[in-house]
Amino acid sequence: MTGIPPRFHLAIPVHDLGAARAFYGDVLGCEEGRSADRWVDFNFGGHQLVCHLAAGSSRSVPRTNKVDGDAVPVPHFGLVLRLAEWKELANRLEASGVGFAIPPRTRFAGTIGEQGTFFLCDPSGNTLEFKGFADLSRLFTR
Repeated sequence: MTGIPPRFHLAIPVHDLGAARAFYGDVLGCEEGRSADRWVDFNFGGHQLVCHLAAGSSRSVPRTNKVDGDAVPVPHFGLVLRLAEWKELANRLEASGVGFAIPPRTRFAGTIGEQGTFFLCDPSGNTLEFKGFADLSRLFTR
């Protein structure tokens, strides 16, 4: 793919649209887009994230995979940010008292893949990861 990168569209289940609006809109600062009685979409870093009210959606314990000493929840989704933006978001969330599934830390220190990372869950138990890279051009470097 060349030129302007495509935008992803991700639809996730939520148990409460009000709680989703508070988390994605107020806590994370995502602009709300279109909505209806049973769904709302957000501008998630330029991508379309749609929260669908889904019967039976509840906070569940996700499966995990060991990554650099952490039990990383699977599935998860999130954004890759410039390191300064990542630090700003991490500091803002810490100051607001948001609970982290995995608190902010540096992963793969001293390697090409060095990154800041943290995980948190939305009110419906969907896990998000935010990564910060000093050089975004190295995102896929081996």
